[in-house]
Amino acid sequence: MKQLDAEHKLGDVIPNIATMLNQNVLRYDNKIVYQEKNSKGVYEGITWNNFYNNIQNIAYNLQQIGFAKGEKMVIFSRNCLDMLQLELAIMAYGGVVVPIFANFKKETAELLINHSDATWLALAGEQQLANISSELNLKQIFSFTDIIDSRFPDLKYIDILLKQRPENTSVFDTEISPDTICLNMYTSGTMGIPKCVQLMHKNILSQQAALSIVWDVTSEDRFLAYLPWHHSFGGIFELFTALYNGATFSLESSYGRDANQIFENWKLIKPTIFFSVPKVYQSLYDLTKESKEAENIFFNSGLKFIFTAAAALPEKLSNEFEKRGIKVVEGWGLTETSPCCTLTDPSLKRETGVVGNPIPGVSIRVADDDEIQVKGPNIMVKYYHNDEANTAIFTEDGWYRTGDVGEITENGLKLISRKDRIFKLSNGEKVIPTDLEKAIELKCHYVQYAVVSGSGEEHPVALIFPNKKLLERPDYELSPEEGCFCPRSLNELGRCLTGCLAMANDSLKQKFAKVKSAAIILDELSLDNNTLTPSMKVAPKNVVERYRNHLLNLYGEKVPVEEEVYVIELEPDKLNARCTK
Repeated sequence: MKQLDAEHKLGDVIPNIATMLNQNVLRYDNKIVYQEKNSKGVYEGITWNNFYNNIQNIAYNLQQIGFAKGEKMVIFSRNCLDMLQLELAIMAYGGVVVPIFANFKKETAELLINHSDATWLALAGEQQLANISSELNLKQIFSFTDIIDSRFPDLKYIDILLKQRPENTSVFDTEISPDTICLNMYTSGTMGIPKCVQLMHKNILSQQAALSIVWDVTSEDRFLAYLPWHHSFGGIFELFTALYNGATFSLESSYGRDANQIFENWKLIKPTIFFSVPKVYQSLYDLTKESKEAENIFFNSGLKFIFTAAAALPEKLSNEFEKRGIKVVEGWGLTETSPCCTLTDPSLKRETGVVGNPIPGVSIRVADDDEIQVKGPNIMVKYYHNDEANTAIFTEDGWYRTGDVGEITENGLKLISRKDRIFKLSNGEKVIPTDLEKAIELKCHYVQYAVVSGSGEEHPVALIFPNKKLLERPDYELSPEEGCFCPRSLNELGRCLTGCLAMANDSLKQKFAKVKSAAIILDELSLDNNTLTPSMKVAPKNVVERYRNHLLNLYGEKVPVEEEVYVIELEPDKLNARCTK
């Protein structure tokens, strides 16, 4: 069993969120901690002094109306100042925050509220209120907008919690044990029903103590941020990196959905640090081609480093940052590890799949079955109300089983796949579907998602989902491969992708892992049909279930399907077959 330990020791860790806030208001007093755009489209900020005072008021007033230590409050909202202040107030007082995705439909929202056992709820406004029932067992609901709903006569506007407390009073609990749970966060649920991860004060703050050793983030830094706070990448890793170090956190007004708006906000904020995913980096880089001025704005002289997660940044794009002296840092972790376990060293040449070495305080080992296991102060307590999952989540000697498969290399940990995605063919051979999925997605930018399946079958097949926006409006300047052209329809994409799919197949060493056929389905994966998670990751089990008829057809059945589809046959004795609904 190979083990990888951090190069540096962790050192002292702030014991709890209350202490962090008390220290930071003294250090940063009149400095802007957070800003977002007002109704006029102008960024408006709040100083640490006012921010701290608001958090103290919220904690005090919560106590006055009966919120007790250890109680839970679900926060059903997208990122905003009210949400941030409320979260920190609950944690500093001794309560537990349970953030959930702002766009959840009624069924999912109520499922998680009930599962969490929270008896308090705060929500953004009418959209969220419409997605909950008046029958929920809640003591109180707060709204971040001043609304009236006859179903909830006792609904309270958040301003009631901002009422000024008596002078020199504080209900912050600086004696809270570092082992006290302060955050319950639901996982993305890529392989099924979301799990509720219970995180402690020390999980969040040990992470920041570790990061402060390995990278240079200061109170002079500027974050432009859109990552959602119900998810660990945004709500723990990015958000607390800014708060802990006194950096200015600027909320991106399109919430990461509109590259043009992100770019306009980029001009205003001139971020020194940016956390994102590869698809957003690519969209922003495409905008820099419009002019030299746009290029200079994006690659601004103050940009110290960018951080990417969820997937590796494509090499061509990474090179654009590196040749301008902007560091590219990648990392790996899970919500259960709060979330960061490893970081890459930007001074080393990037290797596909390599996610770096452990951060201070964290150790990693690879078990005999190649599963990655982790130990450190960043590891969760356990899942809430999930005995089945908790049964085998820790080894006998206390290491957390991540469910990821990998190997230890000279330059750090290398990821291979999720353990539960690896499947066996009918002949017993093991297939790692993510190898081919990545190869397909990297080969053609018209492919938005690829899912390889084939458990118990003689060979694997692939379901491919194109970027419908690109098909409708081809970008004739974007050509990742020589000889690539811009298809304008499913037929053209099918003919074009046949060669790319064959090359992706050829990149695999194992002959049995190659797909013999693929269906390009003219449909979109989405949150609404549960084929994407709130963090925009593919939910493979749900995709396979939803498009099962397409899979049956690839294995020789003749089942009617609703979606338009192009079938690619890659066996030498077969030709491409056009198939419609």
